[in-house]
Amino acid sequence: MGACKKDTNGDLGIAVAKKLAKRAVDRNKLKRFLRARIRRPGSALLATHDVVVRLKKPIGQSTRGRLRAAELITLKQQLNGLI
Repeated sequence: MGACKKDTNGDLGIAVAKKLAKRAVDRNKLKRFLRARIRRPGSALLATHDVVVRLKKPIGQSTRGRLRAAELITLKQQLNGLI
């Protein structure tokens, strides 16, 4: 049995349901965006906490199911308010 190594860094979990973001392109774009915003230099959030991000509202309701720049800007503002 191997020795357990204590990791001081937190973990990041992202859940983007297919029901809320229909296109795989948009789900992947959201995941990349969230990883980049949370793991950016100067952000000590993951150093001390485990973070789980879950999409609650559907995206692209006004843009025929596609994630657009306006929605990304809104997500940035909401995420900045949390970090």
